[in-house]
Amino acid sequence: RWFRLIRLQKSWKSYKHRFVPWVVFNLSKNEKTLRQVTERSKDKLIPDERVSESLFKLFGTLLEKKSPVCLDHAALVHPTPCSTGEEVDGGYPARAMLQSLGFCIDRKPSTLPLAGTGVFVTRGFIPKGATCAMYPGTIYQPYEPILLQSLRNPFIFRCIDGVLVDGFDKGISKLVFRSCSGRDRIGPYETSDTSWLTRSPQNPLAVGQYINNCSNEKPANVCYQEYDVPDCFPIEFLQFLPNVNYSHDTKRPLRCVVLVSLRDITAGEELFSNYYTIVH
Repeated sequence: RWFRLIRLQKSWKSYKHRFVPWVVFNLSKNEKTLRQVTERSKDKLIPDERVSESLFKLFGTLLEKKSPVCLDHAALVHPTPCSTGEEVDGGYPARAMLQSLGFCIDRKPSTLPLAGTGVFVTRGFIPKGATCAMYPGTIYQPYEPILLQSLRNPFIFRCIDGVLVDGFDKGISKLVFRSCSGRDRIGPYETSDTSWLTRSPQNPLAVGQYINNCSNEKPANVCYQEYDVPDCFPIEFLQFLPNVNYSHDTKRPLRCVVLVSLRDITAGEELFSNYYTIVH
């Protein structure tokens, strides 16, 4: 019993950073977070066109590097230097990211005590106003069922209009995403990316669900921004989108949530967001 109590206590200390009532209750104690809630909730930090531009750059480079030559065993074990002159761990996705966007991000143990996994800038430099991550997952409209998927799930993100993004990469959530992704395939074209469910996503931006909540000691350096995929999105780039609609007949554009940098962020820094704020 004592062992179970200790495990429960550790689980709670990790989970509370994603538990909305706990975040709201502690909001008044966090002056910096409270200011960010009131100051950065009116307008998008960057227009959708700039988000599309960043995604097109990355996805275009990923498509070029996703060739048999680059994906053979030797290339993955001994990655070749990218155009920046650096050797990058993480295979072709990390090299494509550094080449097209000028930085790399990856999951590592968080600097917050007992917060579990966090996301860090591992190479390069993120300038203010850059698209630096994506929140992956199945997209649910406000009227669609998500009760079973939500059980013991700390990765459900709620947009301003009630749309939900289920970013859990295990259990029922994982099965639902894979099923919906296979359903929506257009002939030879994949319309979404299931590799974010693994440890090595082919879209290296698709780790946004692991970005931890800010605190007084660790203020937010990124913010969430809703992004609806435009009609002009190239069909060959859809294979890198880590989102899929739960319903096949949803007539609304595919909702994505991206994270945008609030300031310049250098290599070695952990990314922190504000769970209680989203701009739309």
